[in-house]
Amino acid sequence: MAIRRIYLLLCGGLLLIFLTGCAGLKKWEMLQKAGDLPPRFELNTVPFFPQKVYQCGPAALAMALNWSGLPVSPEDLTDEVFTPTRKGSLQTALISSARRHGRIAYISMGMDAIFSEVAAGHPVVILQNLGLSWYPVWHYSVVIGYDLPKKFVILRSGTTPRKIMHSRVFQNTWARSNYWGLLILRPEQLPSMAKEDLFLEAVLGLEKARQFPAAIHGYKTALTRWPQSLAALMGIGNCHYALGKLKDAESAFRETVHLHPKEGAAFNNLAQILWDQGQKQEALEAARKAVSLGGPLSAVYQKTLEEIQSGAQ
Repeated sequence: MAIRRIYLLLCGGLLLIFLTGCAGLKKWEMLQKAGDLPPRFELNTVPFFPQKVYQCGPAALAMALNWSGLPVSPEDLTDEVFTPTRKGSLQTALISSARRHGRIAYISMGMDAIFSEVAAGHPVVILQNLGLSWYPVWHYSVVIGYDLPKKFVILRSGTTPRKIMHSRVFQNTWARSNYWGLLILRPEQLPSMAKEDLFLEAVLGLEKARQFPAAIHGYKTALTRWPQSLAALMGIGNCHYALGKLKDAESAFRETVHLHPKEGAAFNNLAQILWDQGQKQEALEAARKAVSLGGPLSAVYQKTLEEIQSGAQ
C-alpha cells in the first residue's frame, strides 16, 4: 500500500502570475525615490555564452545555471529546451530543465522585483519581444545590472556580453511578455523578495521532477523564513518517503502533527509510514485521528484507515 502523497494546494501559477506587472516608465522614478535599492548595480559573476541562431533559450539558461554552480553549456541544454518547429524555447521548457538539474525555478515579475534580485546578486532571465505586437521576435536575455538615475538596464543578450538598454526600450519590449522573469537558484537560496506560496510552488516543482534531495533542501530553506509552513513540513516528509528513508519521513511527519495538530493530511501520511514500518497500533491511532479531523480529503483518510484496519486483521 503506497503513501497518499497529499500536497498542499498552492495559490498562484503562471496564469495568475501573468496578471501582475509594473506600470509605465514612472516606475523608474518611484524606485529611485523609494531608496530601497542601490541607485546602480552590476553583477559581474554571470558567465556569458553567445547565442547561436534561435538558441537564446539554451544560452540564457546556461548562463543562469553556470552562475548557480552547474557547469553546463548551451549545447548541453538544447535538446531539453529547444523546440525546432517553433524555432525557439518555451518558458515551461526552461523551468522544467532547471528543475531537472536540481535548481529552483522561481518566477519573478516586475521591475521592482527583478532589480531587487539583481541587487541581491541574483541574475534574472527575462523574455522580451524585440519585434512588434503583430510580428513578434521573442528573445531571452539575462538581466545583470541597472542604473536608475541614467535609466538603463544591463543585459547578457544575444552575442553581446554587456548590452545597455534604455529604460523605455526595455520596458516596452519586456511588457509584451507580461513582465516574465525567472530566477534559477540553488535549493539553499531564497529570492530577495520571496513570497511563501510562490517559493513553495517552485520547490514543489523540484519534488514533482523527482529531485527529492534538492526539494528537501528547498523545503528546509523555506522553513528558515516560514518556520511553521505546513507545505514545507509535508514536503520534507513526502520526499524522505519517496527516497525510502522511512525513519526520516516519520520524524518529519511527527514534527508536522506536533506543529499542526488539526491537519488531517499530516496524520494520514504519518499513519501510512508507521504502518509500513510495522507499527500497527500507532498507525491505526494516527489514521483514526485523520478521519476524526475530517475536511475536504476525508474520503482519502477513510480509505487509509480501512486499508490499515484490513491489513491489521
